[in-house]
Amino acid sequence: MIEGLSHITFIVKDLERTKLLLVGALDGKEVYDSGDKQFSLSREKFFDIGGVWIAVMEGDTLSEETYNHVAFKVSADDLPRYRAAIERLGLPIHEPRPRIEGEGQSLYFYDFDNHLFELHTATLDERLSAYERNH
Repeated sequence: MIEGLSHITFIVKDLERTKLLLVGALDGKEVYDSGDKQFSLSREKFFDIGGVWIAVMEGDTLSEETYNHVAFKVSADDLPRYRAAIERLGLPIHEPRPRIEGEGQSLYFYDFDNHLFELHTATLDERLSAYERNH
C-alpha cells in the first residue's frame, strides 16, 4: 500500500545555486549535504520544504522546458512575497493558464535547470468543487 510521497529528486548543474532557490526563495531548510562523500549517483543535497523531502543531485540538466512540474501549496497572501524572491533570483515567471473562479491562484516559474515549479493556493477538494460548480 502506498503510504504517501517519499521524496522528489531534481538533477541540477549547481547544488549551491539551487540552494539559493530552495532555501532563499521557497523557505526550505537544508538537512543534508553529501560533501565529498558519494552514496548515490553523484553529489547531493536534501531539503525539507513544507514537510516534503526534496533531493537535488549534480548532473546533466533538462535540455528544454516542459509543463511537467511540482506544485507547492501556499496561501494567497504569501504569493507576492514568493514572486519577489523568485524575481530577485532572476528566474522567469510564466503567466498561469486561464482559471475558473474558485480554482485558486498559481505562480509558475522555471528554476535554473528548466524544472517547472508552481506555487498554488487551492487544495484538490477546492478545485474539484470549482469544477463541479462550473460543469
